[in-house]
Amino acid sequence: MTVRFGERVRSALGAQGPLCVGVDPHGALLDAWNLPRSAAGVREFGLRTVDAAAGRVGVIKPQVSFFECFGSAGMASLEDVMRAGREAGLIVIADAKRGDIGTTMDAYAEAWLAPGSPFEADALTVNPYLGVGALTGAFAAAEAHGKGVFVLAATSNPEAPTLQMAKTATGETVSASVMTTVSAFNASHTPAGEWGSLGFVIGATVDADAAGITSANPPAPILAPGFGAQGAGPADLVARFGTTAPTVIASESRSILSAGPDGLAVAIDTRIRTYREILDA
Repeated sequence: MTVRFGERVRSALGAQGPLCVGVDPHGALLDAWNLPRSAAGVREFGLRTVDAAAGRVGVIKPQVSFFECFGSAGMASLEDVMRAGREAGLIVIADAKRGDIGTTMDAYAEAWLAPGSPFEADALTVNPYLGVGALTGAFAAAEAHGKGVFVLAATSNPEAPTLQMAKTATGETVSASVMTTVSAFNASHTPAGEWGSLGFVIGATVDADAAGITSANPPAPILAPGFGAQGAGPADLVARFGTTAPTVIASESRSILSAGPDGLAVAIDTRIRTYREILDA
């Protein structure tokens, strides 16, 4: 029987800690790594990152856009990187932020979550702002295939509050409403005592109180970008997320990748130790 995604994340975080290494081969990093700004460059960048992450962390998160900008060859490179990550035992989250309605969303789910698909990942980030109900096909596909979905709930970009902190007719913020609706799906599909497989994207620098965010019920993974170069540090894991800190996947990219290919493994190890010290304190 396939282990449900929520439980896979729970096990990975328990064994290897919260750090998730982002695979973000943007132009400046390619230059710093002495790699070409090409499909071949992003492939090499991604594979080197997988090699350094394997056995050290439980999760990696390729940012799809940095591969997509090189067209079909870039997407073929992404296939290679994600396949290598999954073969190395890493949980691979495709950060594609897909979101649409009806059969279009179903096709996105098939592309990223179906076993054997060229773009098969362990989980996919999705955008709920065409309505959470529009994502039902992706939710169903994730449950059917032992995969995960991370729903954008509260992001830290300065444009976000206008939409995400607006109040609904029930008085909830939009962010809180998203979490309530997704948690209801989790509750109806998650065995007692397990983590839900539908997680949330909550920026590490978000004011959770202002966004009206409370703990997910049942517990579910929280993908938290914003650690490292975007301003949040390991100490913020507990300070910002409190009792939900054990469910947080702390995503870091530039703060680790800037160490370069030769220093990448050491940078990962150093950051892992810091998170462990914070959580054990």
